[in-house]
Formats: sequence, C-alpha cells, structure tokens
Amino acid sequence: MADNLKAEKIRSKGEKDDEKKKKKKKKRMGGLSYLINENPPWYICILLGFQHYLTMLGANLAVPFALSEKMCFANNHLAISEVMSTVFFTSGVSTILQTTFGVRLPIVQGSTFTFLAPAVAILRQPKFLCPVYNSTENSTMGYDKDVWKPRMLEIQGAIMVSSLFQVLVGFSGLMGFLMHFIGPVSIAPTIILIGLSLFEVAAGKAGTHWGISMTTIVLIVIFSQYMQGINLRIPAYSRDRGCYVAKYPLFRLFPIILAICTSWLIALIVTAAGGFPDDPELPQYMARTDARIKVLREAEWFRVPYPGQWGLPTVSAAAVLGMLSGVVASIVESIGDYYACARMSGAPPPPTHAINRGIGMEGIGCIITGAWGTGSGTTSYSENIGAIGITKVGSLRVIQVAGCVAIVMGVVGKIGALFTSIPDPVVGGVFMVMFGMITAVGMSNLQYVDMTAARNMFIVGVSVVFGMALPFYLKTHENAIQTGYEEVDQIITILLSTNIAVGGMLALFLDNTIPGTKEERGLIAWKHHLIPDEDEDDDYEVATIHVYDLPFCLKRLGYNEISRYIPFLPYYHPVSHDGACHVAAATNVAMETGESTKRDLALEEGKNSYAVQPNTITEDPEDTTSF
Repeated sequence: MADNLKAEKIRSKGEKDDEKKKKKKKKRMGGLSYLINENPPWYICILLGFQHYLTMLGANLAVPFALSEKMCFANNHLAISEVMSTVFFTSGVSTILQTTFGVRLPIVQGSTFTFLAPAVAILRQPKFLCPVYNSTENSTMGYDKDVWKPRMLEIQGAIMVSSLFQVLVGFSGLMGFLMHFIGPVSIAPTIILIGLSLFEVAAGKAGTHWGISMTTIVLIVIFSQYMQGINLRIPAYSRDRGCYVAKYPLFRLFPIILAICTSWLIALIVTAAGGFPDDPELPQYMARTDARIKVLREAEWFRVPYPGQWGLPTVSAAAVLGMLSGVVASIVESIGDYYACARMSGAPPPPTHAINRGIGMEGIGCIITGAWGTGSGTTSYSENIGAIGITKVGSLRVIQVAGCVAIVMGVVGKIGALFTSIPDPVVGGVFMVMFGMITAVGMSNLQYVDMTAARNMFIVGVSVVFGMALPFYLKTHENAIQTGYEEVDQIITILLSTNIAVGGMLALFLDNTIPGTKEERGLIAWKHHLIPDEDEDDDYEVATIHVYDLPFCLKRLGYNEISRYIPFLPYYHPVSHDGACHVAAATNVAMETGESTKRDLALEEGKNSYAVQPNTITEDPEDTTSF
C-alpha cells in the first residue's frame, strides 16, 4: 500500500512536469500529420492502407515467381496464382499480429528474399530436381499438377522448425546477447550475398525477351530516380483548408507498380500486333500477355488459404539447418527497420522489450507462412517505412488496415491469377532492380566501418567471394561431399550451398576473432545510427513510451509479480546486483517522470541507484490507439 502511495505521488509530480513541457510547442519529426498513436478518419485509413498494400505488392509478387523454376511449377500457372494469394493472405495476418501484439510500430510484414537462397539450396538436392516433360502437354494435368507439392512441403517444414529459433531469440531476450557479436562488418557480406545469389533467377526471367525486360528496367530508373521529384496535382479536402489542390508524389511512391503496368501494356500491344512468337517452345513466347490467360478462367473467385493446404509439411535436419541462415539474416535486417520506423512515425526509440517481442512475433509470422505454404518467411518491409515519410502519416491504425486489405486480396482468387499473368520478361526486369537494391543495401552497412583498415577489407572481400565460390563449386560438383553417411552429406551440402550461410558465418567468425577496435568495426557509429542521442530529438514532438504497451486487457499483466522477469513484457526490468527489485508501479512511473524523479524515488526507498528499462504500465490519456 505504501509503495502504491509513493508511486501515485511520483506520478502526480511527473504529470506536472509534463504540463510544463507541453507549454513549449514542438514541431513534428518529418512534418508528420499523424503520429503513431493518432488515428486519421476511417476513409483516410482505407485509402492509405490500400496505398501501403500497393507499396508491398512488388516484393510479394517476386517470391512465387523466383521459386517457380526450382519448385517445378513454372508451367502450372494455377499453382502460382494460389501460392501468390497465400502470400498476400499471410502477409496481412503477419502485419496485423506484428502491429497489434509485436513491436507495435507501423511496420508492414511481407515475404522476404532472405529465405530464397536457402530454399534454392534445398531444392538443388537430386531428389528435388524437376522431372523432364513435354512442354506442349497440358501442364495442369497429370503428374505435373502435384509434382511441386513435395518440394513445397519440404520448404514449409524447414521454415516452420527454423523459425522456432527466431521465436526463442525474441521472447527469451537472447537478442541483446547475440548483438554483442553481430556488427556491420558481418551484416554487410550477408545481405550482399542475398542479392548476388539470386542473379541467375533474374537473368533467367529477363532472358525470355531482353527488349521487354530492359524496357521495364529503364522505366523503373526513370520513375524512381529522374521523376521522383515530380508531383501530380490532385484535388483534396481537409477541415482546415477546405477544398484545395494537393501535390501527390506518385512516382516516388509507386515506381515499381508504374513500371510493371507500363511494360505490361507495351507487351499487350506487341502481342496484339503479332510481334511475339506463338510457339510455346520458344523462350520469347513467355513475353506474350496471353501466355497464361487460361489461369484467369481456372482460378476461383474466392478461395480462403488454410494451414496444410498443400499437405502435411515434411522436416529434415539438412533443410532446417540450411534455413537457419535465412532466419538469422532476417532477424538482423528487421532490427534496423524497427529503429528507422520508430523515428519515421514519431515514436520514441523502441525499448528492449518491444524489440524482443517484435523478433518473436516475426518468428510466429514465419511459422504461419510455413504452415500455410508460401515458400518463404516474413520480414519487415523498408519500402513501406519510406512510404510513411512520404505520406507524413505514421499512424499504427493505417498499417493495420493495410494488413486487412492484404487479407482481402488474398481471399479473392482472381487477384492472384491476374498478377500471375504478368509476362516473364517484365518480372525479370523487376528482379534485376530489386536484387541490385538488396546488394546495395548490404553495401550501405559499410558506411559505419573504417574501410581503410586492412582487416575490414579482408573480411568483406574474402567473405563475399568465398560465399559465391563455394556454393558454385558444389552446384557444379554434386557429389563433392562424401562422408559415408547420407544424412550428414545432405546437411553439409545444403549448408555449404547456401551463399548467405557460407559468407555470413565466415564474416561473423573473422570479425570476432581478428583484432580490431570498435571504431574500426563500425560498432560505435552503427549504434549511434540505430539509437540517436536523445538531445537530437528534444525539439521534436514524439509519442510517449506507452505506444509499446500491450493492447486490450493485457496491460493488467504488469501487476503480476512474475511479469517483471519476462523479457517481452513492457513491465520487465532487470534485477539489481543484490537481488532487490522495486515495485512495478514505482519503477514504471520513474521512467515516465524523468531523471529527477528517479533520484527522488531512489532516495525515498533508501537506495543509491538502480537499473530499469524504459517501460510503463500506466495508461496514457492522450493515447488514442485502442489496439
């Protein structure tokens, strides 16, 4: 009782301090119209939610196409459309789970490329090689109809089991320990190899007709680079200004979608004019817009994806260990996105418990995609974070609506069938740019590193080359690994055939064993980039730490004694060295009311110092985010 009275006294003092701070008008980071905990009108939410869906569309479309050859359903267009609809559906479900129960930032979840390299390595096993058949046969009949399913089931099982590691890392709080060993020198080669390892897929699709694929690439360059500063003038309305003409950054928001639609239209015109061959045996046939027209008639109008729709997933140790490399790469990639999204949406830097919960929930999202059968996991989408900066709307509710839009689009079967009919060279052109950007993102991590240091040049160069060379050798020498035990051979072969596993593990080992200062390794600059100094944001208005609290009645968990020891709850804080803990309410209030109040609380309880996490359990009267 006495502790509660102390907490209430300190809370009152904190509220008075907050009122003084509010007298000083602060501008919003990036000129945001809506902070993370503010909700636009419902019609604005729907419009912006659909816009976020379109922003994530390009990357989500790419995954089924990228896997189609190795999965043996390149000619089974109905299967591609159903997998694509499943990708939309699970992306929406994962987005809603992440924004509601996970990190609680306006961050979109979608299919990730980090799982593609391990998936390709798994599917290169002799037992998963595609059978040879006559392409003039009806590819949706006979053995070809189901030949891809055992391959998909193997990938599903590998994703589901390996994602348990991500769940463990997140909800157990291990991420903080692992981050002591992971830095930009080890991250850069890993992400670089994600892009480089997929160049064969891009070349295969683009090579069906280089004219159309180059047109797509040129259009993406024009829209995303040369025309990004051009805004369309459209009529708009607001309560403050009434009717007015607004500037809409169309080319900056949707360069990929615009390029796909334009190239698709050009291919349609050339097809109608008879410019493409009508012989299915020729590669250029896949440039025709009617090459997959049959799938639009075969696809159902409404089809709800469900777990195990392709069958019961299979699990093998080799596939699981190979897929772990993709899981680790996805974890590292997402952490940077959390901090970027928080800064972009007007939220304070995410506390430890929010990051733990976000990583854990992302693992659950990967388990969901594995159970439903998409061929890939989920991760945070950086392009949607950029869209927040452009639209100036950081509302959490908008992203939740985007997740609902993705679910609806995944249920409408004709939508997936429509996107399946995109000509192969158009897809190849998009792959060229996307995989190039992934490689560039990996290189950008080196900006924090002293690249004049010989150790760093050695680690990055050797890791990238070795990560490309060894998998290439094993690809061309199928029986290179011979230990005498078939299961061991499969495990070693898949691990060493996965580019990001080879290059990433080598970079991680070298970075932590070769002597080097923290400045040389880029750890200090990288940490400063992720968590800027608080003084930098003093002049900007940000939401309170309450945005990371759990929704609904889950806040009441904070009053349970055990909750303070659970790393993914907002009420968690570490125990001091002598084993003493403060009451949860007093601890959380101390975090709200600043350093002076912390000292007051410490003096009142007869202690000199204590360590707490920036967490709260009290309700924020200004927080309008209900879920």
